[in-house]
Amino acid sequence: MLYVTSRFVAFVAIVVLGALILAAPNVMSPAFRASLPDWWPKDTISLGLDLRGGSYLLLEIDMAQVKTDRLETLVGDVRRALREARIGYTGLGREGQTVRVTISDAAAIPAAREALRDLSSPIGGLLGGGGESITLDEDVPGQFALAYSEAQLNEYRQQTVIQSIEIVRKRVDELGNLEAAIQQQGADRILVQVPGLDDPQELIALLGKTAKMTFRLVDVSVPMDEALAGRVPPGSELLDGETTGPDGKPVRYLVQKRVMVSGENLTNAQQTINQQTGEVVVSFQFDLQGARRFGDVTRENVGRPFAIVLDDKVISAPVIREAITGGQGQISGNFTVTEANNLAILLRAGALPAPLNVVETRTVGAELGADSIAAGQVAAIVGMLAVVVFMVLAYGLFGVFAVVALTVNIILIFATMTLLGSVLTLPGIAGIVLTIGMAVDANVLIYERMKEEAALGKPAISAMDSGFARAFATILDSNLTTILAVGLLLIFGSGPIRGFSIALSIGIISSFFTAMTLTRLMVIGWVRATRPKVLPI
Repeated sequence: MLYVTSRFVAFVAIVVLGALILAAPNVMSPAFRASLPDWWPKDTISLGLDLRGGSYLLLEIDMAQVKTDRLETLVGDVRRALREARIGYTGLGREGQTVRVTISDAAAIPAAREALRDLSSPIGGLLGGGGESITLDEDVPGQFALAYSEAQLNEYRQQTVIQSIEIVRKRVDELGNLEAAIQQQGADRILVQVPGLDDPQELIALLGKTAKMTFRLVDVSVPMDEALAGRVPPGSELLDGETTGPDGKPVRYLVQKRVMVSGENLTNAQQTINQQTGEVVVSFQFDLQGARRFGDVTRENVGRPFAIVLDDKVISAPVIREAITGGQGQISGNFTVTEANNLAILLRAGALPAPLNVVETRTVGAELGADSIAAGQVAAIVGMLAVVVFMVLAYGLFGVFAVVALTVNIILIFATMTLLGSVLTLPGIAGIVLTIGMAVDANVLIYERMKEEAALGKPAISAMDSGFARAFATILDSNLTTILAVGLLLIFGSGPIRGFSIALSIGIISSFFTAMTLTRLMVIGWVRATRPKVLPI
């Protein structure tokens, strides 16, 4: 164990040097970091909400709305399947969690049964394995009840959560808060922590909208007075507008339900200024498919109002003056610069698959964060000094070697967290402080083994070699069991528990590395320089 190759020495030197380079920006001033060359790493550890201050939101996905939307889609699928099979039906509609339909012609029941069965597909792709997506029941011949299976609903829930997290991340990143922590909590909740954002209401306003935008024609076949009196034509609906009338109530529009162009075809949206009127607008651009549809609709409906609907509210309903074939347009609506910018962010990020309900909101002040950092620094310094004093008094020169390894261990922790983009939280500081106390355990085991071997009458160099060799298995076992426990915290924990487990797991791995490599190299260097006859412990 006291023999090492030059490659091993070079490997340890490269790791330590790399750690110093990666960790150095954390102790540099922002001005000094800006003056470094472009090739030099400048990333620092991001401070969590409890250290930096900011906004905390716990959001819950409205899964009931997801189920309702899926069932409405299933109604449309049943209608399409039966029409394509030229099968007459009655009573098609949603009842609770099922879709019911009655076949008019008894002779067509077998064909209808096959057509409805084709709507189901194996869960998990072509290989299946998760059952069928739709259950089909027929209590009375010709009366069918369709429902999504529990496995399919679970898959929809998982897809909705994943999609919602990605869209929330895009929206938050657009604000410039690249250090936000966004993660799933429980089955259908999303935890959002945005350091540095003092007003959570701004975040709630941005994340609370589903941002489902559609372009629909205004129905001009019926006078508005008749529509307001309840005579709404089939295929149309009354929607509120963003603006209010003289009576202070929202202006209402009679809008066709048919979606002419979907917001899913948008490729870009930006807050701009209309050069002719000087008002703040949102300029948008469609993809090829959306541009073709938009051009066809505007060409065929010149002179008609075209409603721009966002989350079931009419933002504006401009009159089509001419065909718009370039796939570009503008949304105007007496926006402020902030409102137009937020709307552009929503449109760029895409629509949420379901509404998000705010379960909990908190604001953490920066003063609390500063106090937490100061307390953590004091704890780390006191812990470090206590370990240094103990190791030097107990093991003399070898204790100094352990202290050097401990210092490099702390540098490795900060370098690894910086490299991985980890967020340092108050529990993370606790994990680092705990690591400082645990880091010298390996050295203590090695040194005690050396003393035992020396007590048996072995020469100093032989005792040192046996100390490293015999302690290795014990150190490896103890670290593996600790990593296993910390790994379970990392997998199943959330919030503060994850912050603690991340810092502690990195600290355990780095302490094992420094004890078995750096301490060993220092002992080998000292042995080759002095050729000791007596163990200096």
